[in-house]
Amino acid sequence: MTLLEVLQSTTAYFAKREIESPRLNAEHLLAHSLGRKRIELYLEFERALDEAELAPLRELVRRRGQGEPLQHLLGTVEFCGRTFVCDKRALIPRPETEELVEHLLKSEIGKQKPEILDVGTGSGVIALSLAAAVPEAKVHAIDLSEDALALARQNAEMLGLGSRVSFARSNLLRDVEGSFDLIVANLPYVPATDGPALSREVLHDPALAMFGGDSGDEIIRNLIATAPDHLNSGGSLALEIGLGQADTLLAFLAEKGYRDISGRHDYAGVTRFLFARYG
Repeated sequence: MTLLEVLQSTTAYFAKREIESPRLNAEHLLAHSLGRKRIELYLEFERALDEAELAPLRELVRRRGQGEPLQHLLGTVEFCGRTFVCDKRALIPRPETEELVEHLLKSEIGKQKPEILDVGTGSGVIALSLAAAVPEAKVHAIDLSEDALALARQNAEMLGLGSRVSFARSNLLRDVEGSFDLIVANLPYVPATDGPALSREVLHDPALAMFGGDSGDEIIRNLIATAPDHLNSGGSLALEIGLGQADTLLAFLAEKGYRDISGRHDYAGVTRFLFARYG
């Protein structure tokens, strides 16, 4: 089969199995399997592929057809212009979280020498992106999962940021000492009852990183309640939240004495981010 024929048949296979963006998925896996860039595929459409090239691709296609995330199969994900290792040890970074980082970099955080704490760092994308963009920042990252921390440290070393970000295990702020100018968090916010409705791809993420209790916002509320003890005067709290959680969490921030409270939409028009100051 030629490269084009393989691409077409793979696309049809994915479409039949209701894989979103089947052509794009097929291109990514074919390029990954052949060690090419996606754009290079278009220069080789007529080249015949031999069995040695087809065998590893078939296995990748089979796994993708069963719902294994594309990012896990590729082993990497792009986030804020950088490439991160991505696997089942942590949540796959979403585009919305890139928006959260963009909001922070447009704020005064990007113009100072802040002390930053990333709570629930997962693969480390928030902490490492902020550290790379704000060289004067002191960045700390915590997570409950040792597997996630190992992945985050791996990404830090790969990006040459191993000396810029400190990583530690903590259940939220329980084992954290000191105070910070910014506490940022993308914590689990999916209600436990929503599990059966999640896609096959999402269910490959660690449950610890997804489910935030029966209502979905219990872990976020815990952080809101405990963060003031670890914020410098006028320090900021920045949160990514779930669908439909904004109103109750905005009220909870006010109840806990925060000021300058605001919510911001993601590109889909959902109130996805909350920002507040304390002291």
